[in-house]
Amino acid sequence: MNPSRLVSVMVENKPGVLNRVASMIRRRGFNIDSLSVGPTEDATVSRMTIAVHVGRQAAEQATKQLAKLIDVITIDDITELRSVSHELMLIRMHAPPEQRSEILDVVAVFLGRIVDIAASSMIIEITGTTQKIDNFVELMRPYGIKELARSGAVALVRGDQAGARLSGLGLDEATAESARAGAGAAGASVTADTTGDI
Repeated sequence: MNPSRLVSVMVENKPGVLNRVASMIRRRGFNIDSLSVGPTEDATVSRMTIAVHVGRQAAEQATKQLAKLIDVITIDDITELRSVSHELMLIRMHAPPEQRSEILDVVAVFLGRIVDIAASSMIIEITGTTQKIDNFVELMRPYGIKELARSGAVALVRGDQAGARLSGLGLDEATAESARAGAGAAGASVTADTTGDI
């Protein structure tokens, strides 16, 4: 099985963009492990972090196709770059009084916190790498998981490697900025797709 690859995509923050990006990936038959999206420091731009199970060659083809979408500003496969990648999980556990101390000990080891507690259950919040979250879930299974929600990974490249690049196109920062401005101008002339929102 191919390892999960992490792709960071900067897009115009407007209706329909998430639907277009997800549809393009779906049409290529790729399995999306997670997709998280939210606004950046620039209110007109959103960052998508997409984890997909594909090989390097397929990932390169996908990024080139994504780069052609009108609302995509920049795109990077950051799998092999030094990056910080975290996700958030909320998990509701079956937690009768006689099991709570054991569960709390595990939560403390994983630096989690209790965000809600009831007579026979509790909700735990854990943040960290995908592997850390997976490990915590496996440890909790014997106690009885009632519900689970995960945000999917969000990631930023570390240090001097940071900075948007148009994947596979070798564009410098000025050219990338020009491409972004062009995408915004071109997007203004396109009727908004209201089938999905960021």
